[in-house]
Amino acid sequence: MSAARREVAGRLHSAAIHLLRVARTVDGESGLSPSRLSALSVLVFGGPRTVGGLAAAEGVRSPTMTQLVNGLESDGLVRRRPASTGDGRRVVVEATPAGRRILRRAQARRLDVLAVVLTSADESDLAVLDQASTILDRLTRDHVGEATGAGPNAAATRTEPPARS
Repeated sequence: MSAARREVAGRLHSAAIHLLRVARTVDGESGLSPSRLSALSVLVFGGPRTVGGLAAAEGVRSPTMTQLVNGLESDGLVRRRPASTGDGRRVVVEATPAGRRILRRAQARRLDVLAVVLTSADESDLAVLDQASTILDRLTRDHVGEATGAGPNAAATRTEPPARS
């Protein structure tokens, strides 16, 4: 890896961490722990998954994810349903309408915070940031799939809207 790439990688890493810290300051308003909110996000934006698939996407072990899913289920935010594989023992977890509403509200709060951060950006800055977000999304799409085992459509697990209108 070239020194220039590594330097840019370091600046991106630092900026991403700072941006995430600012955005998640409002996550507590959802009433969910960060781990529950994250798992719910994967289900809302990435679609139904097995507990094992959800655990892989979140980088935790299946027993840990089972506990998270049990809590989300008892809160009425997810439900288990039989998988369409014909194997009655195999189930998938999906977000309920209530879970989708909570996640969408949490996302809206984060976007509101980030919009405030962007208030001091001029139109030129906004254009550059828009272009950079498009490039980053394209560059990370395949790597997210490799990291989560979700395959080429893994970008669907992101917590931001996939398209701008």
